[in-house]
Amino acid sequence: MRLCRFDRDGALRLGVLSGDTVIDLLAAGDASDMFTTMRKLIEAGAPALEGAARRASTAPQVARFPLSSVRLEAPLMPSTVLCSGSNYHSHNAEKANTPLSGKEPEFFVKTSDCVIGPGEMIICDPVHTQKLDCEAELAVIIGKPGRHIPVADALDHVFGYTVANDVTARDRQVRQTAEGLTWYELGSGKAFDTSLPLGPVIVTADEIPDPQQLTLRSRVNGELRQHASTAEMIWTCADLVHFFSINFTLKPGMVILTGTPAGTAWSVDEELGGTWTHPPGLTPAKRYCLPGDEIECEIDEIGVLSNTIAAP
Repeated sequence: MRLCRFDRDGALRLGVLSGDTVIDLLAAGDASDMFTTMRKLIEAGAPALEGAARRASTAPQVARFPLSSVRLEAPLMPSTVLCSGSNYHSHNAEKANTPLSGKEPEFFVKTSDCVIGPGEMIICDPVHTQKLDCEAELAVIIGKPGRHIPVADALDHVFGYTVANDVTARDRQVRQTAEGLTWYELGSGKAFDTSLPLGPVIVTADEIPDPQQLTLRSRVNGELRQHASTAEMIWTCADLVHFFSINFTLKPGMVILTGTPAGTAWSVDEELGGTWTHPPGLTPAKRYCLPGDEIECEIDEIGVLSNTIAAP
């Protein structure tokens, strides 16, 4: 199932996207609290998903809307966003690395204050950064709570998947000493206003039995910048669920970002240690993102997350 949140006459509604039609889950049946927010639907588990599927299949015409007539919002506002950087071999090959890069998951956090939805503006604030970069990523939505979750059981705790753009201030993130040591400052470099577009939908886990067989792309102004398979991750989605559950009791509505492959603007920034040579088919960045740029992050089985860079 493809679940979404959408704006209907100024009110946020929960829906199922079927082709080019959005089905309003509240309008499709009797009032039910589990269909008022994405978090409540996730927490309700299998009964809510079964109910949503029934409503989507039997919804009256009054509950059906053309996709072109509504505005999709971020599919959920996560309670916590746990992020793993340096999780693709190709991304590690294109940049300056810290001593721990590729040896253990790079752990940082974003908040719901960072989240925007499809079509919303990514703000390029020149006071904050002169090197705004974008990263297409697979995002994992937790559905079942757990702590110290074994890798073998990890995917049982996943509700679904969506597309993320891990927007990054590279000049805030990458720090280097005169001796050549590189380290990352992952607070101001990663967590700031509009730094986490999510969407356009959540695809439930039953429709993606193997999250390590997904194709990921990003485009800037139509130019293909990233193209990779999630099979290239160093740590799988299951590994990351296990890893983060060591620190936190994972709860329904938490989101895990799984890292980005090669093709970022960082790769051509020699000042910050960019080193990667782009393979045929990808267009190397000529600069970092600027107002007016159109960013598309795509995962074939989920959809395209499109946002525009804007000045403050």
